[in-house]
Order: sequence, then structure tokens, then C-alpha cells
Amino acid sequence: MSVTVRVPAKVNVQLAVGPARPDGFHDLANVFLAVSLYDEVTATPADTLRITCEGPDAYQVPLDRTNLAARAAELLAARHGIAPDVHLHIAKDIPVAGGMAGGSADGAGALLACDALWGTGASRAELLDICAELGSDVPFSLVGGAALGTGRGERLTELPVGGAFHWVFAVADGGLSTPAVYREFDRLTPDAPAPEASPGLLEALRTGDTAALAGALANDLQPAALSLRPSLADTLAAGTAAGALAGIVSGSGPTTAFLVKDAEAAESVAAALIASGTCRTARTATSPAPGARVRTA
Repeated sequence: MSVTVRVPAKVNVQLAVGPARPDGFHDLANVFLAVSLYDEVTATPADTLRITCEGPDAYQVPLDRTNLAARAAELLAARHGIAPDVHLHIAKDIPVAGGMAGGSADGAGALLACDALWGTGASRAELLDICAELGSDVPFSLVGGAALGTGRGERLTELPVGGAFHWVFAVADGGLSTPAVYREFDRLTPDAPAPEASPGLLEALRTGDTAALAGALANDLQPAALSLRPSLADTLAAGTAAGALAGIVSGSGPTTAFLVKDAEAAESVAAALIASGTCRTARTATSPAPGARVRTA
């Protein structure tokens, strides 16, 4: 018997960042949208905990206990008094270390897969509690759709979305360290105000207004990401020159996200980005997408 869970990537349409807290985290107003790029995590009984991975850039994925999928299995097993003996196989399609929560998605996917495989019967509240223990973005990977994350991003309020949005994601060579980006943010923004969600952006989501959403996209980490990786400015310029309504660094980067008017525009912008030589590849996707879901059992 095995269980496969499909889990989406995310884009931050707003990432408002407050000053560093005493615990080292930052308070956020983080508006998440799940997008239709997915990893699949398959859980199979085993004699010990083991992680394998395939797909683009799979060689960058840790296969030891630092992987959030492994940690998810361990935390769920510990709560239910069982051994975390499971083989977790990750089929990657979300860019690795790209600011799209691929690692967090794998953690949420593994948690749901192990819950189904082991029959632990964990409530949604328990699953979300474990997700929050795993990392700030993991709860949203479980929930999907659209949500406002507060605290360090783990406290979610689900948001209504009135239509579909079309995206192009330009995947950069190499990754960016999220802690390094936050350190650069602290250096560049010593007096960051308390973060607040944009009413105009939330209204654009609610009504499905693509043009209004394009005008409201905001990421407080973008100046820090551009400071550490100046070449991302060329990618952003190439995407908007190709017809994107707006471009933004996704999360802590280095993936850049471009909002476009429709599927035809997405294909055109993706082709132009690849031709520009400013990114390694480009992917199209739509949002919102569902959160982690069991595919087979």
C-alpha cells in the first residue's frame, strides 16, 4: 500500500515584513496564492525512514533528516507513539530553492500522506499545528487557495478569490538563502513599519480583477533580493517588456513571478523570457490551486 499526495507551489502577491522580533523571526502580512505547479509525495511502508527524490534539480534536495518531509513524518509519528518507518518519495516539479515554498510543500505533502498511510486520524487542527512547527510556509501548503498569513506567516485567514489568475515564473540559476535575504532586508530597512495587508489587493483578489491585482503586487523582500542578486532586475525588465502586466520577486527569490492577462499571454511571455537569456527556464501556471490532496490510497 502507498499513498500519494499532490501539493502546490505558492506565490506571495503581497509580502509585508515588519522589524526583526526578539526570536529572530519577522512579523508578516503575507498574502499567499497557491499556483498550479505541484510536487507529489508518495509514502510507502518501510523498515526505516528514507527519502528519495526525482525531477528538475532533485540533486539539490536534501535526503536526510533535515528535509521537511522527513521532519513531518517524525513529528506525526511522535505524537501518535509509532515509529516513523516510511519511504517518502518526492517527485519534484516546483522549482528548488526558488521562493515558491517547494520544501514547505513537501513537508505538508508528507504529513498528509503519512496520516493517511498510518491511519492516525489526525484532525485538521492537529495537522496545521504540526505544519506550523515545521515552518512558516508549511500551513499554507496544506490549505492552498488564497490566505493571509500573519505572525511569522503561519496564522492563516483564508481569502475569497473571484476568478483565475495567469502567471509566468522565471526560474533563476542557483538559489537565494532566505535567512540571507532577511538579513539584507534588516540592513536596508532598519525602521520597518508594522506589516499590514493591502485592502486594495484583497479586493482585487475577491473580485478577480487581474489589472487591479497587477497594480497592487508588493514584496518588501524584493529590494534585498535584488541587492544580493542584481541580475534579477534584468529578468523583471524582460518579463514586463514582453507584455506582463506586472513582475515581482517571488518570496525571498530568486524566482520572479509575472502576472499576465490570459493563457495566451502567459505562453508568449514565457517564450520571451527564455529567449532573453535572463533566466534558466520559465513556467506557466494558474491560481488559485487547491492545497495538499491525497491522489491515491
